[in-house]
Amino acid sequence: MTEPTISNAAALVGWRKSSYSGSEGGSCLEVLDHHPAGVPVRDSKNPAGPALVFPSHDWATFIAAVRTGDLPA
Repeated sequence: MTEPTISNAAALVGWRKSSYSGSEGGSCLEVLDHHPAGVPVRDSKNPAGPALVFPSHDWATFIAAVRTGDLPA
């Protein structure tokens, strides 16, 4: 299954750094809350690049699995 994408993620405002991204910089994920198509996710090192958009339910399931240790962070 291929998730939809947003070709220029910089066109959207309100991005926040994932709480699972470390404070030391480097590899960081940013997510955008309350997007009508789902949960956009982008690489913070490339803010004008593409973002993947995951269905909200799938994203919530993924986050729950990380929190419970089923998918280590």
